[in-house]
Amino acid sequence: MNEEEMSKAPGVLHLPTVLGAVAVAYNLPGVSQPVRLSGEVLADIFLGRIKRWNDPRIAQLNPGINFPSRDILVVYRTDGSGTTYVFTDYLSAVSPAWKQQVGTGKSVRWPTGLGAKGNEGVAGQVRQTEGAIGYVELAYAKQTNLSTAAVQNAAGEFVQPSVEATTAAAAGIADKLGPNPDFRISIVNAGGSGAYPIASWTYLLVPSQLQACAKARALAGVIEWSLTHGGEQARQLHYAPLPEHVRDQVLGRLRTVTCGPSREPIVAGE
Repeated sequence: MNEEEMSKAPGVLHLPTVLGAVAVAYNLPGVSQPVRLSGEVLADIFLGRIKRWNDPRIAQLNPGINFPSRDILVVYRTDGSGTTYVFTDYLSAVSPAWKQQVGTGKSVRWPTGLGAKGNEGVAGQVRQTEGAIGYVELAYAKQTNLSTAAVQNAAGEFVQPSVEATTAAAAGIADKLGPNPDFRISIVNAGGSGAYPIASWTYLLVPSQLQACAKARALAGVIEWSLTHGGEQARQLHYAPLPEHVRDQVLGRLRTVTCGPSREPIVAGE
C-alpha cells in the first residue's frame, strides 16, 4: 500500500509471509536454451523499442543462439495486481526511460502489447502465441511449463527464477530494516551473488488493533505457524521462506498487535 492508501487504513501493518519471484515467460519455438535478458533490454522490449527477437541487443546477450526473425508480442496484466507492481518496480529500478515514461504501479499505462487478465490470462496468452513474452508469478510459469528468461542481476549474473534465488534476494536486508521495521521495502535488483532480481515479499495486511481477542490470538497462531513451520509447503508452491533474521523481525512486529477494549497484547500461539 502506498502512503495515500495507508492514510485510509491507519494502523495497518504489512507483515511479510514468504518471498515470491516474478518470472519473465516467453514462447520461442526452436530456442532450447534459456534466453538471457538484461534489465535495460527487458525494459526496452516492454517499451516497444525492441520489436523483434533477432534484435542485435538480444543477440549480444545470447551468443550461440540463432534467434528467429519474429516479432515480439508483449503480454501484460489488464487488472491491477501486486505482480504488475513488482515487475514495474524492477523496470523502474533498472531503466531511467521506463521510470520516466511509465513508472511503478499496480496498474500502469503500457506502451505496447496485448493485455490479459490475471496471471493465468498472461500465462495462457504467452503459451498459445509464438513470439510472445510476459510476466507471471513463478508458480504459473512452472505449472504451465513456460520457458523463463535468465535475468541479469546487480552482480552481473544471469539468474533463473527459483526458490533459492528468491531467498538470496532478501539476503542482507536486515540492516535496512532496523528496529520497529516498516516492511514496505523493495528488494528488486538486490545485490549479492545468486539473487534473482525480480523478487518481492508477499504480505498479510494486519490491523494493529483488533476487537475480538480470541480471533486475534487464533490469527496470530496461524501466522506464527506459517512462518516457523510452513516453509516446506511454501517451497512446494514455488515461494521462498523468509530468511531467519527477517522472520524473527516479523514475529516481533506481530507481537505489537493488540486486541480488545483494554488493548491486550497478542501472544502468538496462545
